[in-house]
Amino acid sequence: AVPFLIRLFPVLLTKFVYLNFLAFPFFVDFRRPELLLNNTISLYLTTEPGVTVGIWHTVPSSRGAEAWGKDQRWYEEALADAHPVIIYLHGNGGTR
Repeated sequence: AVPFLIRLFPVLLTKFVYLNFLAFPFFVDFRRPELLLNNTISLYLTTEPGVTVGIWHTVPSSRGAEAWGKDQRWYEEALADAHPVIIYLHGNGGTR
């Protein structure tokens, strides 16, 4: 019965595999990642009119002492320095 339902409704498979409808962990403010992760800030990019993407910028622990207490401008400048940038795309239930 389950394979038949998945064949009829393939969207069900993606919902149960990726669990997009489940926001976990519960009761966490993802706009303030510094409460959960060291050396991390939240930024927003406007990709096109009406579309804003939220991102977190995390510097490596080797730059943690340097990043301590810095503002958003410092983190933006850190994106432009000679260190490599790793982009990790994910999402689950509207979280970052």
